[in-house]
Amino acid sequence: MSLDPPIYLNSLQNNIRARPIPWEGAVRANTITNQDLKRIKAIDKVRKEQRRKVLEENFDSYRSLILGDDKDISVLQAAIKRPDVVQYIVVLTGDLINDVPEFADHLLEHSNPYQPFLPLLNYSSNPDEPIPLLTSSVLSTLISASQIRTNKLSTKTDEALAQLCKYLAGLVKHQDSGLQDIAVQMYSSILRTPKSRKLFWTQKEETVGPLFDILRSAAGVNKDGGSTLWSGGTSVRGDGGLSGGIGIQLLYHVLLVVWQLSFEAEDIGEELEGSQEIVPLYTQLLRISPKEKTTRLLLSTLLNVFVPNKTSLFPVAVSVRLPALLEMIKARHLTDTDLVEDLDKLNDMLGEYTSSQTTFDEYAAEVIAGHLRWSPPHRSEKFWRENAEKIITENKGELPRKLAEILSKAWENEKQILAIACNDVGWLVKQCPHKREALEKFGIKGRVMALMADKDETVRWESLRAVGEWLRYSFEDN
Repeated sequence: MSLDPPIYLNSLQNNIRARPIPWEGAVRANTITNQDLKRIKAIDKVRKEQRRKVLEENFDSYRSLILGDDKDISVLQAAIKRPDVVQYIVVLTGDLINDVPEFADHLLEHSNPYQPFLPLLNYSSNPDEPIPLLTSSVLSTLISASQIRTNKLSTKTDEALAQLCKYLAGLVKHQDSGLQDIAVQMYSSILRTPKSRKLFWTQKEETVGPLFDILRSAAGVNKDGGSTLWSGGTSVRGDGGLSGGIGIQLLYHVLLVVWQLSFEAEDIGEELEGSQEIVPLYTQLLRISPKEKTTRLLLSTLLNVFVPNKTSLFPVAVSVRLPALLEMIKARHLTDTDLVEDLDKLNDMLGEYTSSQTTFDEYAAEVIAGHLRWSPPHRSEKFWRENAEKIITENKGELPRKLAEILSKAWENEKQILAIACNDVGWLVKQCPHKREALEKFGIKGRVMALMADKDETVRWESLRAVGEWLRYSFEDN
């Protein structure tokens, strides 16, 4: 998928192309040789046809100029103390590849085609420094060309990919949305193969985490404030942007990268949910998606993630009311055929799942998902009368164990979850007093008693009710 080149990077490259370089002075200072100068001038500021002709007749010579050979070092290494020359040669290299794509293949035939470029990524720690940014553009082009050439990445390409991702991750964390967008577009260009995506995932704290920070910002939530995601709260869009000042183009490019990653969902899908809550986050983003192209990527990614992970992720989808949202989207006038196709597939998959679910299944899915809300079963005496014992005993106490896990967390920004969990414990004790010991084994009683001193009034009230049920039956037993 081809993306328009970033405006800032284009502008920077054009400025460097237009900048005069005192080449003869560079020769006198032994920065470059006379032979280097002749080769540069033969392709510098000439028509594309002339450049192509010279390059095609001298592929090996220009590969040696840029990468070095057995006799001479790369001109980039020779000119390292002249940033103007380095900038120009890096931009020129990118131009040569763009004008004559076959040149990339000749560069990749070198024993180490990335070696002169990789040190330039660390040329400066200043993110506004042109040399690392320009270099990352050439490296992403070369790594992308390497993947087109063969699906198998070489060890050298693996190493270059890891270093490039580390540099780009720093740009994604930058406050400048222009630099973020440049980095994200470069990510997209290098994630063409399963191996490159898996290598990208091995650096997930540096690479994947900041991308989801951007998505959470667009959705109007932060990583510690998931209640908005699970409650279906909406985010307000400004003109041309979303929450957090995230522009639509940046959102689209980030979604594109995550979509590419989603093709490895069999290996990473559950972890994407566990670490980034992709299902509730994407459900929220679907609610506020500003364009069909962003909606298409959101739906396609969810489809990729769900297919190999139905058992673990469908309960989450139901808990965040994704099926109802998909029905609302289906009612819109949609023109994108790929979007409609993915929407129909998701609707069919989730419809088949939800039609087979009982009220008990829905409750269990909510508990297993870990985010409780005041859905009807929590307040229904009939539900608890019919299902309390099953909840305690099913799958060797899986649901009480999960309730204990929920109760063990502080939920500083989502106190409602603690209140609901205490409510459920109260019902379990009321309906199955003979199972109190089983609940106590999970540490539930101690945690509920501790919550009577919580700062949240609703949590205190629900925990008091639950402890009251415990004490009532304790007195009756005596």
